Amino acid sequence: MHYAIVVEKAENNYSAYVPDLPGCIATGATIEEAEQEIRDAIELHIEGMIEDGLPVPQPTSIVPYAEITV
Repeated sequence: MHYAIVVEKAENNYSAYVPDLPGCIATGATIEEAEQEIRDAIELHIEGMIEDGLPVPQPTSIVPYAEITV
């Protein structure tokens, strides 16, 4: 499965979350670290849902980019 990941710059680090998996968040000192941490978090989040007998949401978010010139 391919889940969309959103990485945002925070004051002193980066935070990441997965729109299709509410509560699945991570942070990192760099973008790369935040991306790795959220990948690990996704795996743990899904494993926990399966262990708890909860349905795992299918990925539905689409992350297109809009290129603009100003």
